[in-house]
Amino acid sequence: MNPLNTIKGTIIGGVVIAVIVAFVAGGMAFGPLNELSFIRWLHILAGITWIGLLYYFNFVQVPALAVAAGDSGGPGGAGISKYVAPIALIWFRWAALATWLTGASYLFRSGNLVSAFTLSNGQVVIGLGAWMGTIMLFNVWVLIWPNQKKLLGMVEATDEEKAKGKRIAFLASRTNTLLSIPMLLCMGSATHGLPF
Repeated sequence: MNPLNTIKGTIIGGVVIAVIVAFVAGGMAFGPLNELSFIRWLHILAGITWIGLLYYFNFVQVPALAVAAGDSGGPGGAGISKYVAPIALIWFRWAALATWLTGASYLFRSGNLVSAFTLSNGQVVIGLGAWMGTIMLFNVWVLIWPNQKKLLGMVEATDEEKAKGKRIAFLASRTNTLLSIPMLLCMGSATHGLPF
């Protein structure tokens, strides 16, 4: 069976290759440094999934739905709303949570959780990134997801509630896109130094 035939097989195959690479490159010694490296790797993997979907929604799906709505002879956006958006939103919200939890775990295990969130003891850059990530997580679970459920017909909503929910979800998503840019700068700069 080809693992590339399913997403589950592809993910498992990728993890197996990553473990082999880690074993060959680092000997897979267990200890605090490798534990932190593993948590950081999970954080990066989840973060790429989260931000990749955030960018997909903002740069591809929202503009495509606007074009579809304006195309009187076209198929409209029902296919995206019915089939694509619900699946993308599952990955989106769980990747957001996984990103935040692995980031907090990394900070905790490295002894920097409190310093990061209080912006003290030299943890200002990563702390700013952590705070932006926290705001973004809040937006996903408290503003975007509940309103998307209304728009996708997963919960009952009046046309007025849908219109209001659409605007709230849109602004929260755009806020996350805006915050993702300095947040990614902080995350990369915390370990590699400021790029300027």
